[in-house]
Amino acid sequence: MPERRTDPYIWVTWLSKLLVGDTSCEWAAWFKAHFQDFQKVPSDFDTFSWQIAHTGLLSQMRADLEAEGYTVTTEQQNLLRLRGSSGITVGGKPDLIAVYVESGAIFEVKTGEPRAADSAQVLIYMFAVPLAFPEYRHIEFRGEVAYRDHRVPVPSTAMDDAFKTGLVEIIRRVGAETPAR
Repeated sequence: MPERRTDPYIWVTWLSKLLVGDTSCEWAAWFKAHFQDFQKVPSDFDTFSWQIAHTGLLSQMRADLEAEGYTVTTEQQNLLRLRGSSGITVGGKPDLIAVYVESGAIFEVKTGEPRAADSAQVLIYMFAVPLAFPEYRHIEFRGEVAYRDHRVPVPSTAMDDAFKTGLVEIIRRVGAETPAR
């Protein structure tokens, strides 16, 4: 039986898929934001193989970045929870945050086929990380999605006013008390 959350909690990947139209069902994200401990549809997704591939690619990227002189934090170290004045919390875990002096980069490691939501996810992290972590407030991040065979840059210029407005609007709709469409 689903249990109602005290306050809405929205995971970054729900937002990124809605932002780019990979999914259009705002109600599903609204439901997950407002309820927990609900029955999930069984899946035949091979989590074990995915985790092995993801961890291998993530570890290699971390080693490469550290060899270039970056200070790198990974996944659980990067867990963020931003609570707005409305009581809505946005949470996520950037795969890698790399900082060198005054420059920084946020990386998402993906083992599947490229999707527009991957770049949107990085953009959301580029927006949220400086807000969530005081030590990063002075850093302007660039972003990158790393796939097995190529990388896709996500420039900081993509985080323009239109992106920010769209992000805030989706957060408000998914976090609203009234169910989303």
